Amino acid sequence: MVFSSLLFCTIFLPICLLAYYGIPRLIGGGIDRRILISNYILLGFSLLFYAFGGAKYLILISLVIFINWGAGFLCSKKRHDDEVRRVGLIFAIVADLGLLFFFKYFNLFIATIENLFFAHGLNLAERMNGIFTGNGTGALGIGNIVLPVGISFFTFQALSYVIDVYKDEVDIQPNVLYFALYISCFPQLIAGPIVHYKDISTQLTDRAAGSYQFAEGIKRFCFGLGKKVIIANTLAQVADNIWDGNIAGIDATVAWLGSICYTFQIYYDFSGYSDMAIGLGKMFGFDFKENFNHPYRAESIQDFWRRWHISLSTWFRDYVYIPLGGSRCSLKKTCINIFIVFILTGIWHGANWTFLVWGLVYGILMIVERVWLGAILKKCPIKFFNRLLTFIVVNFLWVVFRADNIMDAGIFISRMFAGGIRILNLLTYLSGMSVLALIFAVIFGGFVQAHLSVKAVKGNMAVALGILLISLLFLVNGTYNPFIYYQF
Repeated sequence: MVFSSLLFCTIFLPICLLAYYGIPRLIGGGIDRRILISNYILLGFSLLFYAFGGAKYLILISLVIFINWGAGFLCSKKRHDDEVRRVGLIFAIVADLGLLFFFKYFNLFIATIENLFFAHGLNLAERMNGIFTGNGTGALGIGNIVLPVGISFFTFQALSYVIDVYKDEVDIQPNVLYFALYISCFPQLIAGPIVHYKDISTQLTDRAAGSYQFAEGIKRFCFGLGKKVIIANTLAQVADNIWDGNIAGIDATVAWLGSICYTFQIYYDFSGYSDMAIGLGKMFGFDFKENFNHPYRAESIQDFWRRWHISLSTWFRDYVYIPLGGSRCSLKKTCINIFIVFILTGIWHGANWTFLVWGLVYGILMIVERVWLGAILKKCPIKFFNRLLTFIVVNFLWVVFRADNIMDAGIFISRMFAGGIRILNLLTYLSGMSVLALIFAVIFGGFVQAHLSVKAVKGNMAVALGILLISLLFLVNGTYNPFIYYQF
């Protein structure tokens, strides 16, 4: 189940809210008792929500919960000496990353092994093609592992708790059900934002959603739903029609249209989902941190990564970059640290060589900016030029991210400079609705943005409810509702 579905919007969420606020009041008691009951109700609905992605994976998320809750006790400075604490930390890291590797990267690992050592009768070119496309030979007879929904998000959340306990930055959570709610809380379960335990530890035991906060949550959810359903889904149809066709035969006009539509699709898809998650959090009394800050207004690649998927960038900064030495060491070591972080960022997104190349190129660009280009960009008097240049680079890299394999990425990018400009070809893919969606995507996507008008619109409940109504009509009349980050 996803937030942008009729099932969620018209059945699951209303019932959950009624139970969450109604049952504690019926039972009565003090504020502590009401929060206790509310937490258990929210935990139950969260596990039910996750079960829609496969009930058997409740075993997996329960395993992650108990492993990291137990590891937290071992890592507590107040309970154990340093040797035991290190064992607890290593145990959690190995367990979490081991589960992540098995479910996310095992298929690619087996395909690579089969092409390297069990590809009898295939020449070198055919073996390399199998490796880069992730298609094994089947020689080992090992079936594909199905990726559980949201595993990259909730394993990182769990691991951040254990590390913070080890660093003595937070106290252990003695109630396993409260810890389970932290890991499985459905607003941020399957696509983030990645929430640090230290940011919401007090909210688990002391929170209240007043009428103002609840109203703000409704507005935020409505705007997020509109971004996802009205803009992202509309542009997705254009992008997917181009990508699913014969990409080797398209001209530059169509290739650029496909890349730009996907560039805006992934932003509105993911940021819309994050908006819905933050809005839902407010409805239940939680305050989740922002995950996007108009990334297409970025004036450099460094600026882009300060604005895009902020919770992931923050996680890697806090738990990888800074422990490696961050920028407090020599320039050479700093560059190595940056490179490691972005290689890991690419790998985090999935078991495909495209993600590795995507992260590798971003790492190189970040290093180039730090060493040389960043100073030049800062001196540029025309900031629009910086934004346009950054947008074009990001657009090219989204092509790599979107491609099924690295060879298709190369073909698509080559078509962006081949075949000439044939504007009439756009009519094959564009409709009046998709043109409007693309216009609004540019205006509200940050590349060209009027801040005052946006703030005025977002502050209006009538506008939010109007967007909700239109979004529901879109969902009723259409079945095309992909969600990009659902696969991570």
